[in-house]
Amino acid sequence: MAQYQITLNNDTLKDLFQRDRGVAKLVEQVLNRVLQAQVTEQLKAAPYERTDERQGYRNGTVPHTLTTRVGRLILRVPRVRNGEFSTELFARYQRSEQALVLAQMEMVINGVSTHKVAKITEELCGTEFSKSTVSELCKRLDPIVHAWNNRSLREHQYPFVFVDALVLRIRENDRVRARAAMIATGLNEEGYREVLGLMLGDSESEASWREFFSWLKSRDLRGVDIVVSDSHSGLVKALQTEFQGCTWQRCQTHFMRNLLDATPKALQEEVYKRVRAILDAPDMKTARMLKNDFVEEFADNAPKAVQVLEDGFDDVTAVLALPDRYRERLRTTNGVERLNEEIRRRERVIRIFPNRESPIRLLGALLMRINPCRLNTYSRY
Repeated sequence: MAQYQITLNNDTLKDLFQRDRGVAKLVEQVLNRVLQAQVTEQLKAAPYERTDERQGYRNGTVPHTLTTRVGRLILRVPRVRNGEFSTELFARYQRSEQALVLAQMEMVINGVSTHKVAKITEELCGTEFSKSTVSELCKRLDPIVHAWNNRSLREHQYPFVFVDALVLRIRENDRVRARAAMIATGLNEEGYREVLGLMLGDSESEASWREFFSWLKSRDLRGVDIVVSDSHSGLVKALQTEFQGCTWQRCQTHFMRNLLDATPKALQEEVYKRVRAILDAPDMKTARMLKNDFVEEFADNAPKAVQVLEDGFDDVTAVLALPDRYRERLRTTNGVERLNEEIRRRERVIRIFPNRESPIRLLGALLMRINPCRLNTYSRY
C-alpha cells in the first residue's frame, strides 16, 4: 500500500478549531495532497523535475465535488497531457457510499419513514438529502425484488400453501385507494416454509385471486394438495377454479370468530369450549359425533351458531384427514398473520404509499429477508 507524507498549512489547522467546516477543510486538503502524490507516483516525476523515468506531463487540474459525511468537498483532480490520470480514491469512496445507500434501504425496510431517513443521513453526512432523493435511492431495490418475486418455483413441490391478503392505502391519480396485497406461503417437501410470491390486486375479488393463482402456476408452482385460507368468497371460488382437486382448509381461527359472532353473549364461553373440542378431535368420526351432539343441544338457544357450524364443518375439519404432526400448523393461517403483523408495523409508518411500486418494493424486500425458514414440526410429506 502506498504511503503519502502530508503537510498541512497553518490556515487549515486554524480552520479545524475555529470554523464549522473545519473537519471538511482538513479532509479536503488531505485528499488534494493525496491526489498530487498519486499523480507524481504515476508520472514518476515531481512538478518541473527532469528525469529519464518521466512517464508524462501535468496539464492542470479539474474541480470535482464530493459529498461526504463531513460535508461537501471540492477536490482538484490532476490532468495528464496525452494520457489519463487514474486513482482508486473515488472507487473507495463509492464503495463507502454504497454502504450508506444500503443502510438507507435497510432503514426503509425496517419501517423508518423516508423523512426520518433523510434527517438521519443529513446528520451522518453533513449535507441535506431530500425525501425524494432517499426514495430514488431505494428504487435500486426494484430489480432485486422483481427477480426474487418472479423466480421459478420448479425446484420444489409445495403440498401445503397458505394464502392471505391485507388492504393497503395507495395514492393513484391524486386519490387514495384501497388495494389488496395478496401473499402466498408454501411448505415444501423438505419441511421448509417459503414465501412464494406477492401481488397487488385492485381488490379481493375472485378475478384478482384467479390472476394471483394463475401467476403462481406460471412460475411452476406444483404439487399443491391443501390450501389454507380464510373464507373470503372470491378467494374460495378462485381456488376451486385454479387448483381443482386440492383440499381447502378453512382457517379455524377465523371460523371461530365468525361462529362466536353468531352466538348469544351468554353462551359464548360454553360454545367456544364445545366447538374447540370438535376441532381438536382425534379423527373425523369423533368430530362428527361431537358436532351432532352440539347441534342437538344448541339448536334452540343458538340457531345461528349451529347453522355456521353445519355450513362450515367439512371445510374447517379437513385437516383431520392428515397425521397428527401436521395439524397444529395447518389448521390456521396464524403463520401468515404473523407475517402480516411485520408488514403492518412498517405500513403504519408510511400510512399511504405514494404509488403501486412502493408497497411491492417494501413488502418484497421484507419478505426476501424473512424467507425461508425451517419448520421442524413437519416431516417429509
